[in-house]
Amino acid sequence: MAVSNHFTAISSKFLRSSPPKTFSTNQHRIPSKTQVNFNLSSRNPVHNLFYNDNSFPKPSIQSLPYPNYNPVKNLFTGIVEEMGEIKQLGYAEDGGFEMKISGNVVLEDVKLGDSISVNGTCLTVTEFDKKESNFSVGLAPETLRKTSLIELVPGSRVNLERALLPSTRMGGHFVQGHVDGTGEIVSLEFEGDSLWVKVKTPPEVLKFIVPKGFIAVDGTSLTVCKVFDDEECFNFMLVAYTQQNVVIPLKKVGQKVNLEVDILGKYVERLLQSGFTSNITPR
Repeated sequence: MAVSNHFTAISSKFLRSSPPKTFSTNQHRIPSKTQVNFNLSSRNPVHNLFYNDNSFPKPSIQSLPYPNYNPVKNLFTGIVEEMGEIKQLGYAEDGGFEMKISGNVVLEDVKLGDSISVNGTCLTVTEFDKKESNFSVGLAPETLRKTSLIELVPGSRVNLERALLPSTRMGGHFVQGHVDGTGEIVSLEFEGDSLWVKVKTPPEVLKFIVPKGFIAVDGTSLTVCKVFDDEECFNFMLVAYTQQNVVIPLKKVGQKVNLEVDILGKYVERLLQSGFTSNITPR
């Protein structure tokens, strides 16, 4: 996903001071010297915070460091626990990007450094306040380029799910929080109280999508109904209950969704490309 080379300056009026070395009983932060400018008044998508202006000498987003980024080491089920709301978003002085999200269920046993899936993207909790029912996560520039999170605005609803515990019931399928790509909603059609959703996605993602197979759409575990290769599309159906508990029905035609395909398909492709099957001798 292409973005401009520079991002907007955010009013110093909303400059948040550096986290203190000692924390209150309600608010918890990962210690950092970083300061974050929250653009509380903006209703524009994240991608509109980037713009070309040579008079504002900020480094290219492609080279921005982000020290809080951690590789995903967790699994999710794709069963959304609750819908949260984007409360604030803005840039940190080190060039990173931070979002503050409201939530209740996901904060029940939260700890600093925990992983929470936000619209299917595994993100690390860098700050939380149970009294105010919110938490913050950091996003690397690559995450903004590769996911639909770049379309978020204050007030956007997002799917939230905590990482799996050994004791967790497995209600969906294994989801890593690794977004393979984005898709664009091309149609939303009701059949009774169920909703048909059709999504267009690039061939490099579509090749892993099969009828009756698993897919995570904005972090929601779903079953693919049909694949339309000639249209580069696939569809799925949401029953009434699911419509009320995930963000997909809140989106409009033309908006993006995060897609994570079943990892088994990627392993099979890798094995075939490596020539593994040519070394198998029939018995």
